[in-house]
Amino acid sequence: MAVPRCATMTNVTSTWTEPSNTATALLLLGRGTDPASERGVDCPGDLPAPSDPDLVARATAAKAALGDRVFVLGHHYQRDEVIQFADVTGDSFKLAQQAAARPDAEFIVFCGVHFMAESADILTKPEQQVILPDLAAGCSMADMAVLGQVETAWERFVDLGIAGDVVPVTYMNSSADIKGFVGRNQGVVCTSSNAKRALTWSFEQGSKVFFLPDQHLGRNTAVLEMGFDLEDCVLYDPHKPGGGLTDDELRDAKMILWRGHCSVHGRFTIDSVREVRERVPGVNVLVHPECRHDVVRAADQVGSTEYIIKALDAAPAGSAWAVGTELNLVRRMALAHPDKQIMFLDRTVCYCSTMNRIDLPHLVWTLEELVAGRVPNVITVDEQTAANARVALDQMLALP
Repeated sequence: MAVPRCATMTNVTSTWTEPSNTATALLLLGRGTDPASERGVDCPGDLPAPSDPDLVARATAAKAALGDRVFVLGHHYQRDEVIQFADVTGDSFKLAQQAAARPDAEFIVFCGVHFMAESADILTKPEQQVILPDLAAGCSMADMAVLGQVETAWERFVDLGIAGDVVPVTYMNSSADIKGFVGRNQGVVCTSSNAKRALTWSFEQGSKVFFLPDQHLGRNTAVLEMGFDLEDCVLYDPHKPGGGLTDDELRDAKMILWRGHCSVHGRFTIDSVREVRERVPGVNVLVHPECRHDVVRAADQVGSTEYIIKALDAAPAGSAWAVGTELNLVRRMALAHPDKQIMFLDRTVCYCSTMNRIDLPHLVWTLEELVAGRVPNVITVDEQTAANARVALDQMLALP
């Protein structure tokens, strides 16, 4: 399981020093192997040195040589050195949609993580090739829901006679295998922006929801947006016999939450909220719904990545904001709005280690390989899985 990398911060506009070359830092630069990552592989080929002073010029030249043949997508959580070369920036689903909207692009270079590239492959034309600059850029949350474990849980629902009442819902941050499972079982994919709509639709189809893989998004949406009680939600732990739940608990539950979470957002605590309110009078606390339930309850505003960006853009000059989401995005927003006091929710701030595996050396290597006529790190979802996953994705797009 990927571990978030941390840096101690006191003020968002201050200069900070990158961590020294520990084993984790080297992984972030694509050196070594992370066997617990979503795909756990080395990046093939010889990467340019991170210290190469010509990296920006090399990336610029390679991208220009490829022209309209290549379309580069950059997730909001990516490093600035990578974002500067993105044709479009956004969250995971927006980027997959943008890829699908570029049918003439021969190559889609997805600067994100593995499940995002899978979604782009599902939504793009067969002749287009989706490329992930580092195959080991996985997602710890996606890793927490393995198809075999999910199918075992479903078999238990069948044995209990409740499967017909259960509608599976998976967060966009899940593997193609899990999206395919949900599609096979007449469920739906959701994002952090439309989770309430997805759950509303699901409860019109059945009396229970099996929510994968992020327990916090499922719980926060059900309790804070739909009026359920915490007692309506049970936590299925795939590492415990029977998920750690009794037959009666499963029969009585309305929300069966998978034991999964985001390794970055899960680090923010209620103490983080209390500390920043004491330190900065009048501060607005703005968090992502992947944060823990008590953190979300204590926040002033809660919303998706796109919501956070819009809220900070619209905030009045002089206002103070403590933001509970990934480091690269908050830092970028702080530097874009020097007239506002934008800080991290906690003094010790983490960013997504697997997302940060895609750095400028990986991007340069990828683009130069394409210029040379070699297509590296192609992400391909098998035809049947893609068809099943597309059912769940199309159901999301059809939500009222």
